[in-house]
Amino acid sequence: MLRLSHQMASSAALLFFMAAAIIGGSARCFASDTISADSAISGSRTVVSRGGNFELGFFRPPGDTNHNYYVGIWYKKAVSVRTPVWVANRAAPVSDPASSQLAIAADGNLVLINEAGKLVWSSNVSCSCSSSSSNVAVISDSGNLALRHKNGGVLWQSVEHPTDTWLPGVRLGMDKITGHVQAVVSWKSYSDPAPGMFSLGIDPNGTSQFFISWNKTIFWRSGEWDGDAFAGIPEMSSHDKYNFEFVSNENASYFDYTLQDPTVISRLVLDVSGQARQIMWLPGADEWMTIWAEPHKLCDVYAVCGAFGVCNEKSQPFCSCPTGFRPSSIRDWEQGDYSQGCRRDHYPPNQCASSAVHGKDDGDAFLLAPGIFLPGNPTPAQASSAQDCRMACLRSCDCNAYSYGSRCSLWYGDLLNLQQLAVQDGRKFYARVIGTWRPSGRCCTSQPLHHVCIEFSSVQDTEGMDDLYLRLSAMEMPRPKGPNKRTIVFVSIGAIASVLVALSVVVFVLVKVIRRRQRSTRFMQAALEGGNLVPFAYSDVRRATKNFSAKLGGGSFGSVYKGALPHGGAAIAVKKLEGLLCVGEKQFRNEVRTIGTIQHVNLVRLRGFSSHGRERLLVYDYMANGSLDRALFGGGGGATAPTLSWRARFQIAVGAARGLLYLHEGCRDCIIHCDIKPENILLDEDLVPKIADFGLAKLLGRDFSRVLTTFRGTIGYLAPEWISGVPITAKADVYSYGMVLLEIISGRRNARSWVAEEEEEGRMSEYFPLVAARKVSQGEALVGLLDERLRGDGGDVDVRELERACRVACWCVQDNEAHRPSMEQVVQALEGVVTTDVPPVPTSLRALTDNAGFTSARSLVLP
Repeated sequence: MLRLSHQMASSAALLFFMAAAIIGGSARCFASDTISADSAISGSRTVVSRGGNFELGFFRPPGDTNHNYYVGIWYKKAVSVRTPVWVANRAAPVSDPASSQLAIAADGNLVLINEAGKLVWSSNVSCSCSSSSSNVAVISDSGNLALRHKNGGVLWQSVEHPTDTWLPGVRLGMDKITGHVQAVVSWKSYSDPAPGMFSLGIDPNGTSQFFISWNKTIFWRSGEWDGDAFAGIPEMSSHDKYNFEFVSNENASYFDYTLQDPTVISRLVLDVSGQARQIMWLPGADEWMTIWAEPHKLCDVYAVCGAFGVCNEKSQPFCSCPTGFRPSSIRDWEQGDYSQGCRRDHYPPNQCASSAVHGKDDGDAFLLAPGIFLPGNPTPAQASSAQDCRMACLRSCDCNAYSYGSRCSLWYGDLLNLQQLAVQDGRKFYARVIGTWRPSGRCCTSQPLHHVCIEFSSVQDTEGMDDLYLRLSAMEMPRPKGPNKRTIVFVSIGAIASVLVALSVVVFVLVKVIRRRQRSTRFMQAALEGGNLVPFAYSDVRRATKNFSAKLGGGSFGSVYKGALPHGGAAIAVKKLEGLLCVGEKQFRNEVRTIGTIQHVNLVRLRGFSSHGRERLLVYDYMANGSLDRALFGGGGGATAPTLSWRARFQIAVGAARGLLYLHEGCRDCIIHCDIKPENILLDEDLVPKIADFGLAKLLGRDFSRVLTTFRGTIGYLAPEWISGVPITAKADVYSYGMVLLEIISGRRNARSWVAEEEEEGRMSEYFPLVAARKVSQGEALVGLLDERLRGDGGDVDVRELERACRVACWCVQDNEAHRPSMEQVVQALEGVVTTDVPPVPTSLRALTDNAGFTSARSLVLP
């Protein structure tokens, strides 16, 4: 009996291992790169490309709440986040992948059958195959799924039917024989891959440019291809990672692109918001980084917020509904799909009809939409006053808005492309990148010189300055409240209690005065103490600055105001931050406390902060000698500053370098300043340099320094990598410091205007960094580079210090960040601890012609 049991056990074990072998073999079959007639995929089974780059199978989009599943292709290795690049049944999801199948059908097509046995997707090709066993579907390492005949012929392939993604090696264009345009179409929302309203495709008229359309309405053009970049995307020319090619013949016209480095993972995707974005995977950060995006401004996307939706890039979410309106679909808005826009809370058609027929003002009403830029294509109307214009709109039920300024304008039907205006220093404006900045002062796109041209459109210069009035139903309008019986009762009760109220007021005033004195004393003590960072009350800071009346200046992060501590105390500088409205108060306080712990003799000390509603304030020590910008170049509204001696300049250069070194290597986390320029180097009463705004890049978040479309900085000091799209490192600060050091040496802006005498002689001013780089590389005398005001200053100038400073500056402005020194090496070289070799002339400077003229650099800050 025991022996029989052993035999039965042995048999069971044998059967188990045979079953395991069969299952394992089946698993290996399903894990291959091929779908054949007898190897359909369903459930969690997938096929993987031979090199492991891509995977095909069923997936569920993130955020989906309907339990919808799709067949798609996504990155398999290297990308830790599942990122679909192609979807088969994007408009026809299945609910049960376990009982659905992607298989080769009897007619040889690749088909998807859902849980009910119905056909929901097919490759839909005509095949003269004798049987389904003749065809196979193979996924390749390029991300292409191809239906092939057994003899190797391709019957269908996914790259000819892209969804929202354009992969390297894929042709995007038009078949001139059939007229078919191969385009990418956005997802409907981040959780729904159904075709959205936006598409990106080549010009069907045959020109070498791309269009982005909303519901077949073209709102963006790339500009024609010049062999290096599109006219409307000049930053493409500075990217050496991509090789774009345009081909046009009698059969087709198309674009394709390849990657020079096969290890780089990159793709172009048409986002649900309507932006085309070239993105690259960063393995170290486990995230996608945007290289470039078009249109640059999200609010420039046509109808991005739908009908009556208002776009504001500084808010989150960026779409909102005006007063009296609400999202047409709350569910879609929560998923990031704003295409359906907003609808009125109430709209009684009988009242509209009554007002329209009788011309009465007792039906619908109009409400001012503050800060909204006027939509395009208005209908002009004859009106002699704002009231006549209002009534002209009221008479038509189809009129939804009006404005009256230089003329009467009416808008009928749905209002699209409503935008909230940007406001800076009380002025409303738009800003956009229009090309590459050239030394000649002109914008072009042929030379990638790492600078850009910014076009500012002030609202005061356009018709958009007029007020826009939206039509609402009368019941939605706020009504003034008049007196009634209840009010009379309350007045009587108030009269009876007047004596008690008077006494309460007296007590309140006394308590207020006492608390104000206590708070004033506490404010004074907190600001003078050398301890921890102090959270100040907004009212105290406002009182200390006399309601922000004495403005010292402004920059890329906000405006600075002078103040004083109570009772004749020391002077302070208060920075009112801009662009941080989306940062929560708790996050702001935590980040500022971190910055407050950073103290160094060459960093401006942060005394405290204030967070009140939407206001964010930082309280600093006041610097008596202002900025290095004023000390070098004069201006600033005050008296002309005396010329800085060479000894003072060299000490300022060394001190600023030590401050940057501390930020890069002395803090727990490396802090990249991102905006080093003379305006951000302040001087105290002893001319000790102190770097300002060093913590604001941290406040704005990591995307501030990683994404091209949100980069900040000052033209003339930006490192090449800001435009080339590679991740920003501390070497970007080194480049900016080198440009500042050249200005310290010369005492003038690196790019200056023509001089009157030179213009008469027909000669132009040369670009100073180019002149300095050439003289240093050729071993010429460097005294000629010195500020003209110092050349006759006898023995004050140390020629060895001048040579060290010139060499260090030229090393700092090298194009390749790997060739630039660290700030530690900069400090050591300036102090003479280490010697420096002769630096080469940077490529970008060498590209400039010898006689190129320069317009004056105005320190234009990118918004």
